[in-house]
Amino acid sequence: MSEQSTAVSKADNFPCSSCGAKLEYAPGKKVLKCPYCGSENEIKQPESKVEELDFYEFFAIAAEKGESEEQQTVSCSSCKAVSTVDPHISTTKCPFCGSQLTAQAKASRLIKPGAVLPFKIDRAKAADEFRKWLSGLWFAPGELKRYATTSGGIRGMYIPAWTYDSRVTTEYQGERGDDYHETEYYETEDDNGNMVTRSRTVTRTSWQNVCGGVVNTFDDVMVLAGRSLPADILASLEPWDLKNLVPCSEQYLSGFQTEAYQLDLGAGFEQAKTIMDGGVRRTIERDIGGDHQRITVARSQYDHITFKHILLPVWISAYRYRDRTYRFLVNARTGQVQGERPWSVAKIAMTVIGVLFVLAVIAMVVMQQH
Repeated sequence: MSEQSTAVSKADNFPCSSCGAKLEYAPGKKVLKCPYCGSENEIKQPESKVEELDFYEFFAIAAEKGESEEQQTVSCSSCKAVSTVDPHISTTKCPFCGSQLTAQAKASRLIKPGAVLPFKIDRAKAADEFRKWLSGLWFAPGELKRYATTSGGIRGMYIPAWTYDSRVTTEYQGERGDDYHETEYYETEDDNGNMVTRSRTVTRTSWQNVCGGVVNTFDDVMVLAGRSLPADILASLEPWDLKNLVPCSEQYLSGFQTEAYQLDLGAGFEQAKTIMDGGVRRTIERDIGGDHQRITVARSQYDHITFKHILLPVWISAYRYRDRTYRFLVNARTGQVQGERPWSVAKIAMTVIGVLFVLAVIAMVVMQQH
């Protein structure tokens, strides 16, 4: 299957029955709410559960599982991010870096999201958490803190991810090391300069060859599928409460943009295998036992592989300072804030000058006293 990850499905337009405006999902609730008149429509909860798709079966019948559709997407020339945009908007700002964009419609064959983690905290709460985070930053530019006084700079985004389940059977070869103690004698000088024989206890390791097999079962190994945001910042927003995933509904996406996945299903599983291998290694070490372990060969077989394409909610603020873009992210489930911070050169310089002035005054006082 050839996957083009240039877009993702976009929320349908849900008109308000009172004023005709577009209804948007209300974070933390199970309703669509009109941003103008406040009317609410309850989201009907699906009877089905979040579905795990068979990995190999999906590739075998990919044409039936994927979906080709014309969508309005924007591609940022500055940060290379690809995201959705409402079809009636011709220009917009990139939610990842703040650059001006021009929307272009593209038809792409996509893997539709199967589950979504809905927004739990709203924009006002996210802005409040953002301001609290900024208040703890030393030497932050004043214009950044002024920028954060309104919630207009914060946008809600869904970021894509894959989760994988697998049963991993591993055969291994290695060595087991068992420590033992023995007494060692050595010659040294005493306080009078005479040579004497003394003893000490030393720890040595006895190694023996081992082999065996272990079985691991992994559930919901998550791999982020976007490349628009720094991986280390996104990782710091974990953990995500994946147990609260719900079947993906366009109603949960209404009012928010969605990042397009840029890491496809197969490449995502290769990354998941790397994560799984860490767990496999720990299981092998426990199986070998002893005080030390050496693994020389490990051959793994991955069976019963299933996956989900999921969407995770974040609030994003992109801020440009001295020709560089800084991103601030709020986990829209927990309110945790992480981000890249700028430094105010002027504030640092003024602080240094102030410290030097105080030291100079102290030095003058001391000289006068003497």
